[in-house]
Amino acid sequence: MLEQRIQQQFFESADLKYQAADLLARPIADAVQAIVGCITAGGKVLACGNGGSAGDAQHFAAELVGRFERERPGLAAIALSTDTSVLTAVGNDYGFARIFSKQVQALGQPGDVLLAISTSGNSANVLEAIQAAHDKEMTVVALTGRGGGKIKELLAETDVHICVPHDRTARIQEVHLLVLHCLCDAIDTQLLGEQDHA
Repeated sequence: MLEQRIQQQFFESADLKYQAADLLARPIADAVQAIVGCITAGGKVLACGNGGSAGDAQHFAAELVGRFERERPGLAAIALSTDTSVLTAVGNDYGFARIFSKQVQALGQPGDVLLAISTSGNSANVLEAIQAAHDKEMTVVALTGRGGGKIKELLAETDVHICVPHDRTARIQEVHLLVLHCLCDAIDTQLLGEQDHA
Protein backbone atom coordinates (compact mmCIF):
# COMPACT_ATOMS: atom_id res chain seq x y z
CA MET A 1 0.00 0.00 0.00
CA LEU A 2 2.76 2.45 0.96
CA GLU A 3 4.78 1.59 -2.15
CA GLN A 4 1.75 2.21 -4.35
CA ARG A 5 1.25 5.62 -2.74
CA ILE A 6 4.89 6.48 -3.37
CA GLN A 7 4.64 5.36 -7.00
CA GLN A 8 1.53 7.49 -7.43
CA GLN A 9 3.52 10.56 -6.36
CA PHE A 10 6.02 9.85 -9.14
CA PHE A 11 3.26 9.32 -11.71
CA GLU A 12 1.43 12.53 -10.76
CA SER A 13 4.64 14.55 -10.90
CA ALA A 14 5.60 13.11 -14.29
CA ASP A 15 2.09 13.65 -15.69
CA LEU A 16 2.09 17.31 -14.66
CA LYS A 17 5.51 17.87 -16.22
CA TYR A 18 4.28 16.43 -19.52
CA GLN A 19 1.15 18.61 -19.38
CA ALA A 20 3.12 21.73 -18.51
CA ALA A 21 5.82 21.33 -21.18
CA ASP A 22 3.84 22.91 -24.04
CA LEU A 23 2.20 25.52 -21.83
CA LEU A 24 5.39 26.75 -20.14
CA ALA A 25 8.00 26.50 -22.92
CA ARG A 26 7.20 29.97 -24.34
CA PRO A 27 7.20 31.89 -21.04
CA ILE A 28 10.38 30.08 -19.94
CA ALA A 29 12.03 31.13 -23.21
CA ASP A 30 10.84 34.70 -22.63
CA ALA A 31 12.32 34.59 -19.11
CA VAL A 32 15.65 33.38 -20.52
CA GLN A 33 15.74 36.34 -22.92
CA ALA A 34 14.96 38.76 -20.10
CA ILE A 35 17.66 37.33 -17.82
CA VAL A 36 20.32 37.07 -20.55
CA GLY A 37 19.56 40.63 -21.67
CA CYS A 38 19.88 41.82 -18.08
CA ILE A 39 23.14 40.00 -17.38
CA THR A 40 24.85 40.92 -20.65
CA ALA A 41 23.98 44.57 -19.98
CA GLY A 42 25.74 44.40 -16.62
CA GLY A 43 22.65 43.82 -14.51
CA LYS A 44 21.78 41.21 -11.89
CA VAL A 45 19.01 38.89 -10.83
CA LEU A 46 17.40 39.27 -7.40
CA ALA A 47 15.43 36.19 -6.35
CA CYS A 48 12.89 35.78 -3.56
CA GLY A 49 10.33 33.39 -2.13
CA ASN A 50 9.21 31.82 1.15
CA GLY A 51 9.83 28.34 2.54
CA GLY A 52 10.54 25.91 -0.28
CA SER A 53 10.42 28.82 -2.70
CA ALA A 54 13.16 30.53 -0.67
CA GLY A 55 15.19 27.38 -1.19
CA ASP A 56 14.47 27.56 -4.92
CA ALA A 57 15.56 31.21 -5.02
CA GLN A 58 18.82 30.30 -3.31
CA HIS A 59 19.32 27.29 -5.58
CA PHE A 60 18.91 29.47 -8.69
CA ALA A 61 21.27 32.15 -7.42
CA ALA A 62 23.86 29.48 -6.62
CA GLU A 63 23.63 28.04 -10.15
CA LEU A 64 24.21 31.47 -11.67
CA VAL A 65 26.99 32.65 -9.35
CA GLY A 66 28.75 29.27 -9.35
CA ARG A 67 27.87 27.21 -12.37
CA PHE A 68 25.16 24.95 -13.72
CA GLU A 69 26.63 22.15 -15.85
CA ARG A 70 29.43 23.98 -17.66
CA GLU A 71 32.33 26.14 -16.59
CA ARG A 72 31.80 29.86 -17.17
CA PRO A 73 32.37 33.12 -15.35
CA GLY A 74 29.95 33.71 -12.49
CA LEU A 75 26.73 35.54 -13.27
CA ALA A 76 25.34 38.21 -10.94
CA ALA A 77 22.51 36.88 -8.78
CA ILE A 78 21.44 37.40 -5.18
CA ALA A 79 18.88 35.43 -3.16
CA LEU A 80 17.02 37.84 -0.88
CA SER A 81 16.22 35.16 1.72
CA THR A 82 19.76 34.53 2.96
CA ASP A 83 20.86 37.49 5.11
CA THR A 84 19.40 36.83 8.56
CA SER A 85 20.45 40.22 9.90
CA VAL A 86 18.63 42.05 7.10
CA LEU A 87 15.60 39.77 7.31
CA THR A 88 15.22 40.08 11.07
CA ALA A 89 15.95 43.82 11.17
CA VAL A 90 13.46 44.62 8.41
CA GLY A 91 10.94 42.12 9.75
CA ASN A 92 11.18 43.62 13.21
CA ASP A 93 11.15 47.28 12.14
CA TYR A 94 8.77 47.19 9.17
CA GLY A 95 6.96 43.83 9.26
CA PHE A 96 7.42 40.54 7.42
CA ALA A 97 5.71 41.86 4.27
CA ARG A 98 8.63 44.24 3.66
CA ILE A 99 11.58 41.81 4.00
CA PHE A 100 12.10 41.52 0.24
CA SER A 101 10.86 44.90 -0.98
CA LYS A 102 13.34 46.80 1.21
CA GLN A 103 16.17 44.79 -0.33
CA VAL A 104 14.85 45.38 -3.85
CA GLN A 105 14.74 49.11 -3.10
CA ALA A 106 18.31 49.03 -1.80
CA LEU A 107 19.92 46.68 -4.33
CA GLY A 108 17.80 46.84 -7.47
CA GLN A 109 18.67 48.98 -10.48
CA PRO A 110 16.76 49.71 -13.69
CA GLY A 111 17.23 46.79 -16.05
CA ASP A 112 17.73 44.22 -13.29
CA VAL A 113 15.43 41.18 -13.04
CA LEU A 114 13.41 40.09 -10.00
CA LEU A 115 12.72 36.36 -9.89
CA ALA A 116 9.60 36.20 -7.70
CA ILE A 117 8.53 32.71 -6.58
CA SER A 118 5.20 31.94 -4.91
CA THR A 119 3.27 28.69 -5.36
CA SER A 120 0.00 30.40 -4.41
CA GLY A 121 0.71 33.68 -6.15
CA ASN A 122 -0.49 35.44 -3.01
CA SER A 123 2.60 35.82 -0.78
CA ALA A 124 2.39 39.35 0.63
CA ASN A 125 6.14 39.91 0.78
CA VAL A 126 6.61 38.69 -2.81
CA LEU A 127 3.82 41.03 -3.96
CA GLU A 128 5.58 43.92 -2.19
CA ALA A 129 8.86 42.94 -3.88
CA ILE A 130 7.19 42.99 -7.30
CA GLN A 131 5.84 46.48 -6.67
CA ALA A 132 9.29 47.65 -5.54
CA ALA A 133 10.83 46.10 -8.67
CA HIS A 134 8.37 47.98 -10.87
CA ASP A 135 9.22 51.19 -9.04
CA LYS A 136 12.89 50.48 -9.87
CA GLU A 137 12.10 49.80 -13.56
CA MET A 138 13.08 46.14 -13.21
CA THR A 139 11.61 43.23 -15.14
CA VAL A 140 9.79 40.60 -13.09
CA VAL A 141 9.89 36.88 -13.82
CA ALA A 142 7.18 35.32 -11.66
CA LEU A 143 6.93 31.59 -10.89
CA THR A 144 3.50 30.71 -9.53
CA GLY A 145 0.80 28.04 -9.51
CA ARG A 146 -2.94 27.92 -8.77
CA GLY A 147 -3.83 30.34 -11.55
CA GLY A 148 -1.30 32.97 -10.47
CA GLY A 149 -3.22 34.52 -7.58
CA LYS A 150 -2.72 38.22 -6.87
CA ILE A 151 0.68 38.19 -8.59
CA LYS A 152 -1.01 37.62 -11.95
CA GLU A 153 -2.93 40.88 -11.53
CA LEU A 154 0.18 42.84 -10.52
CA LEU A 155 2.42 41.90 -13.45
CA ALA A 156 3.13 44.33 -16.28
CA GLU A 157 3.11 43.46 -19.98
CA THR A 158 6.91 43.48 -19.99
CA ASP A 159 7.04 40.92 -17.15
CA VAL A 160 7.05 37.14 -17.60
CA HIS A 161 4.59 34.84 -15.84
CA ILE A 162 5.41 31.13 -15.54
CA CYS A 163 2.31 29.62 -13.92
CA VAL A 164 2.23 25.89 -13.21
CA PRO A 165 -1.25 24.52 -13.99
CA HIS A 166 -1.86 22.77 -10.67
CA ASP A 167 -3.25 23.44 -7.19
CA ARG A 168 -1.03 21.21 -5.03
CA THR A 169 2.02 22.91 -3.54
CA ALA A 170 4.32 19.88 -3.80
CA ARG A 171 3.57 19.39 -7.51
CA ILE A 172 3.99 23.11 -8.23
CA GLN A 173 7.36 23.18 -6.46
CA GLU A 174 8.55 20.14 -8.39
CA VAL A 175 7.81 21.88 -11.68
CA HIS A 176 9.34 25.13 -10.39
CA LEU A 177 12.62 23.28 -9.85
CA LEU A 178 12.49 21.91 -13.39
CA VAL A 179 11.74 25.41 -14.69
CA LEU A 180 14.78 26.78 -12.86
CA HIS A 181 16.98 24.07 -14.38
CA CYS A 182 15.54 24.88 -17.82
CA LEU A 183 16.40 28.54 -17.23
CA CYS A 184 19.97 27.67 -16.19
CA ASP A 185 20.50 25.39 -19.19
CA ALA A 186 19.08 27.89 -21.66
CA ILE A 187 21.00 30.83 -20.16
CA ASP A 188 24.23 28.88 -20.56
CA THR A 189 23.27 27.91 -24.11
CA GLN A 190 22.59 31.54 -24.98
CA LEU A 191 25.89 32.67 -23.48
CA LEU A 192 28.14 29.75 -24.41
CA GLY A 193 26.49 28.09 -27.41
CA GLU A 194 25.15 24.57 -27.81
CA GLN A 195 26.82 21.66 -26.05
CA ASP A 196 26.90 18.08 -27.27
CA HIS A 197 25.63 15.82 -24.46
CA ALA A 198 26.69 12.61 -26.24
